[in-house]
Amino acid sequence: MKHQSPGRLLVLYTCSAVWGPCSSAASATAVPGDPLAGNGDVNRTVPTYSQLFSNTAPEAPVDDSRGFGLPANAASPSQAFEGTLTLSSQAAGGGSRVLRNDFRYDTAAGSAWVHLAPFRFQFVQNGSHLIPVQQGLAITGSPAWNYLVGPGRVWRENGDHAYMRASFPFALVERNQNCVHNGEMTFLFNRTMSPNVSSVRYQITQETCTYFKLDMWGQLPATYTPGAIANDLALETGRASEIANRLPTRPFSDLAKDYADSGVHPENFTKGFKSPADITTYGLFLNGVNYAGDCMTRYGAYAFCDEMRLPTYSIAKSVFAGLALMWLGREYGAGTYRQPVRDFVPEYATGGNWTGVTFDNASDMATGNYISAAYEADEGSPQESEFLAAEPYRTKIADAFKPFPYKAAPGTTWVYQSHATFILTQAMNAYLERQRGSGADIFNSIRDSVYLPIHISRGGLSTLRTDNSATGRPHGFNGLFVIRDDMVKIGRLLNNSGGAVGGRQVLDSARLAESLFRTAQPSTLGVAVPDRGRPVVPGTFRYHNQFWAKHMTSAEFPHLGCDVWVTFMSGYGGNVVVLLPNGATYYVFSDGDEMVWYAAVEEINKIAPLCR
Repeated sequence: MKHQSPGRLLVLYTCSAVWGPCSSAASATAVPGDPLAGNGDVNRTVPTYSQLFSNTAPEAPVDDSRGFGLPANAASPSQAFEGTLTLSSQAAGGGSRVLRNDFRYDTAAGSAWVHLAPFRFQFVQNGSHLIPVQQGLAITGSPAWNYLVGPGRVWRENGDHAYMRASFPFALVERNQNCVHNGEMTFLFNRTMSPNVSSVRYQITQETCTYFKLDMWGQLPATYTPGAIANDLALETGRASEIANRLPTRPFSDLAKDYADSGVHPENFTKGFKSPADITTYGLFLNGVNYAGDCMTRYGAYAFCDEMRLPTYSIAKSVFAGLALMWLGREYGAGTYRQPVRDFVPEYATGGNWTGVTFDNASDMATGNYISAAYEADEGSPQESEFLAAEPYRTKIADAFKPFPYKAAPGTTWVYQSHATFILTQAMNAYLERQRGSGADIFNSIRDSVYLPIHISRGGLSTLRTDNSATGRPHGFNGLFVIRDDMVKIGRLLNNSGGAVGGRQVLDSARLAESLFRTAQPSTLGVAVPDRGRPVVPGTFRYHNQFWAKHMTSAEFPHLGCDVWVTFMSGYGGNVVVLLPNGATYYVFSDGDEMVWYAAVEEINKIAPLCR
């Protein structure tokens, strides 16, 4: 059994058939903030002890924070959960309410789209922190959903009759897509009592998904199988390390206090949204602090805002594919950018003309192979939809080449295409295999060389892959799942650290500066002008190396006082991360199909002027 002390968590297993042979005592570093200091006197209204042990399903969702959050007077747990939690009857239990269904998914009562996928996960515990063994994308086999399961909490309430109360965040992830539907689960357990676990209450009341919105809720029978988990000590210490390495975070409202003389108005950062309810979360990283907004659901504040998983959509083009090419350039030289795609992706022969198309051209969305050069026409085409829907690698790579004919010389015409980034990702993977041998994986290399050193959360270290498989080919054009702290750390690496981690350069600094539109090149007149990539909207937007830039002029934005190019990353539905030249990073994740961030830049300019 496990006993808690203020500074360390002492782990002692008893000798029994359940726990196996006796092992020597070991200790894990305590998570910052533990132990809990409450006395357990909690006014619990939902879900109560009686409700969790009843066979009556809830009729509707409850307030997220009251039903699933850690209460103010929670007491430290006297037992630890270690073993496997399995849910039963998930294909039949629970209720749902569909709010939007653009693609007309089958949402009849027996459909997989309105029920949880099969759930069987292992957990360990460090103090009051409940830690899933698997935190990245978990493939379930469901035709509709995969899982992301996040770290939660365990505590004791006096009204729970000696049972411990556990709660944790989870997300349903649409199979082969980036849509994320966030929820929570809660239950009671006690290893020495019968039954050793209650039913599990769950609900999903929030998503970042433009085309499919729904509430799901229910209470399902559960099985708790106690047992020692391999590498439990490493998992427990890893959680302590992850929390210790989080960036300083303050409520967004603190901006007005910390910069009282600037005249900043925090409410203006979301000014312009027609439907503020579509905002999942937002924030500003400035002077080493992450000023974080709320994470609201349709039933109050999300109980685990710091752990809420956010889909990246096309932001992944920048922070995975674009970053990966910078990493390859750092590792193997700038000649990497001029490598021909056709030398690494043999399927090129099935469509278009790839003679002369380089990694750099694909990164600029300028391969010369397209159907229409009209803005976003290819991206919204039926052909691109078939590519996006395809799961098997053979089908997906064929769909990326075959329908798109040769129209222009490489590097001359910008046409936004997610499949171009997929092709680039496969080319980079093959290039890496030639350097490091068969089996090298471009995502895993970025994970180990970049994401881990900047302390990205464990749940953020996986990506969507082909074949609905953890061993498929990485998408590259979408498919990362981050928390707010992850996104800010990536922003800091790009916008503040120049691609260096702990004094070691991990990205090609010259290409990074170019990608952020912060370098100059000689013009035909011999005058230095900024290298601004491919034109998207002449004089207004540019695209370069998988990054966007907006020309913010004093004519359009008179309060700025100058003309400045602002780099940003953009994701489907309303996700934007803005990397400002003053070192600030602003982010907003939403799903109302609005890209709203200009007002935020004008507010940031009050605190730290863009033109110095």
